[in-house]
Amino acid sequence: MIDEKRRPKINITRTLPKQNAYTLALDNEFKDFAFNEERAPLNKGKWRSEVFHAAESVPLDLEIGTGSGMHFAHHANKYPDRFLVGLELKYKPLIQTIRRAQAQGKKNSAICRYHAFNIDLLFEKNELNNVYIHFPDPWVTPRKPKNRVVNRAILSELYEMQRSGSFLEFKTDSREYFLWSMDEFKETKYQVEYQTLNLYAEDTIYKRENYQTTFEKIFVKQGIEINFIKAWKK
Repeated sequence: MIDEKRRPKINITRTLPKQNAYTLALDNEFKDFAFNEERAPLNKGKWRSEVFHAAESVPLDLEIGTGSGMHFAHHANKYPDRFLVGLELKYKPLIQTIRRAQAQGKKNSAICRYHAFNIDLLFEKNELNNVYIHFPDPWVTPRKPKNRVVNRAILSELYEMQRSGSFLEFKTDSREYFLWSMDEFKETKYQVEYQTLNLYAEDTIYKRENYQTTFEKIFVKQGIEINFIKAWKK
């Protein structure tokens, strides 16, 4: 359960003293597929019906922390019969993400400016299918682990929001974060299918199916090992 005392507060877009191209695009050009922090929670329990105008049986996936949207756009293009919602706090990457996906002509994705620690305000139980968390901020300074998004409270919330037969995928280049998160996974109901300290050490199906973003390619080229886990809600 998410601690009410630790709910983060973020700036309200409409009250910003100065708007820029990205804040304006959020509430204008992409308003049907990009939702600010006030509009996003209005879709709770209604993402399929109100946003995508589809049946409840259609899969709805989630990506937490989309960055510039490379994986997000790849997913939208590769899986046209699945819907995808992304979470991103920063305006520029948020707009880059939805713009990149829309540029491919796909209308099966949407994005929210929202904090992952408030995710229970965005989705109902059993509303989601697969969840992707790729390279989140590792928060490696001594007093910062409490800010890590892959923690037992968030994982437990995600588990309840996912439908049976769905998976959660987590990647990070931070060994410390990964080992810490493994202890967090143990405190949840997730069943781990595969975990590794080096995704590229062996020629596995997980390596072959992995989509490399620009930054991940740089990490690998530099010899940085990619930590990876795939866990299921059975």
